[in-house]
Amino acid sequence: MKSLVLCLLAVACHGSTVRQQRRFPDDFLFGTATAAYQIEGGWNTDGKGESIWDRLVHTNPTVIQDLTNGDVAADSYHNYKRDVEMMRELGLDAYRFSLSWSRILPTGMANEVNPAGVAYYNNLIDEMLKYNITPLVTLYHWDLPQKLQDLGGFMNPLFTDWFEDYARIVFENFGDRVKMFITFNEPREICFEGLEDMNKAPLLNTTGIGVYLCAKHLVLANARAYHLYNNEFKPIQGGQCGITISVNWFEADTDSDEDLAAAELMRQAQWGIYAEPIFSSEGGFPKEFSQRIAEKSTQQGFSRSRLPEFTEEEKAYVKGSSDFFGVNHYTTVKVSARKHKAFFSAPSLMDDVDVGTYMPEEYAASASPWLKLAPNSIYNALIHLNEKYNSPTFYITENGWSTYPDSGLIDDDRITYFRAAWESALNTLDAGVNLKGYMVWSLLDNMEWLEGYIACFGLYQVDYEDPARTRTARKSAFVYKHLIKNRFIDYEYEPESLTMTIDDGF
Repeated sequence: MKSLVLCLLAVACHGSTVRQQRRFPDDFLFGTATAAYQIEGGWNTDGKGESIWDRLVHTNPTVIQDLTNGDVAADSYHNYKRDVEMMRELGLDAYRFSLSWSRILPTGMANEVNPAGVAYYNNLIDEMLKYNITPLVTLYHWDLPQKLQDLGGFMNPLFTDWFEDYARIVFENFGDRVKMFITFNEPREICFEGLEDMNKAPLLNTTGIGVYLCAKHLVLANARAYHLYNNEFKPIQGGQCGITISVNWFEADTDSDEDLAAAELMRQAQWGIYAEPIFSSEGGFPKEFSQRIAEKSTQQGFSRSRLPEFTEEEKAYVKGSSDFFGVNHYTTVKVSARKHKAFFSAPSLMDDVDVGTYMPEEYAASASPWLKLAPNSIYNALIHLNEKYNSPTFYITENGWSTYPDSGLIDDDRITYFRAAWESALNTLDAGVNLKGYMVWSLLDNMEWLEGYIACFGLYQVDYEDPARTRTARKSAFVYKHLIKNRFIDYEYEPESLTMTIDDGF
């Protein structure tokens, strides 16, 4: 009798634990994310024009760690139906993907529209909607048409015109079915890594000037696309238009005033110069970082600050030009005012910031040197943004973990990372932040830019030796599917097998 009572108590306690388990809201969007150049292939198929990544990998192939390229990649251009089948297997609410500007407009200019490119994205969108998967469409994910780069790209003030013209074509062709548009993915990576840090195409070092011209023109181009959508398309199509910014958490190394100020300056340099003009109540570039650049510019003999100013009219035009704040978040970096400093040539953004950074050794490492598992990282970043920018609507538009190509299908380290991220997201929801969705990077393995295929982020492994580019679900795919279906984190869940099927009753 005593043992029966204990058993009943155990069952009751287990049931209570399940009932008290923190849950994601039923309307919370769970999805995955990809980018056109990284998965599509078909780099010159059916009238597609050349992009800056096409030019880079074909003229300077040794900059890619494994000497590969995205010419074929996962060949999603020919395998999009399989990709949608994978979304169905996972039970995704949403799928975030980017459009190739040069697939739609081969020269980058709107006078020449490629019907085959438009048809490809129409087919993908229609296939998703057939199964009630919400498309989140990113207009620009780093693959600028080369002909526009030849004209100066983001450093040309006319970029805002080119982008608005492109956005109009996108809204006209896809806005009847797509209700969430993202103008730009990760401005920092476009401007800083592409035009100064030599880590993204077009691999230019514009010495502390081009990065800031890019920042201003990008923010203005976002506003042009936003107002175009808001004024001409939203009344008919009823969707939303926003921007995605990379927001890793930059944390002060100590509680000293020096380190706290250094961390804030780093945050302003990394994401503030893109977020502040759009989301702050004051508008314009962040104050402390602007002052630092002006001081450095004077010391270096410039007659004016290397950071261009916004006019009052531009500030008003840019302010509020996003319906939501898309956040790509991966990790935490510690910031010190005096320690861990590296040498940066002057003038440059990092010389302007002039702080030290490091990642603690105790943080578990991924296959990518920049990515480690940091405690409660999503919460720290979003709480800061929420307080700073008056509680906008947030979507985590990327979050993921990389493994090595020979790691196989059992990716327990990725599962550990995801569960920590999901707990952090739940902490964020519990704190009252208006977080509406979460996208895993990535649906499938892809061409990870200069890392090539060395870093694998996919829930699905891609066999690049197979001309069919066979996709196979990793263990993490099953764990994510279980989360989406049940809306809570089950640490005891283990898939019975690694055979993925579509759950018709999902």
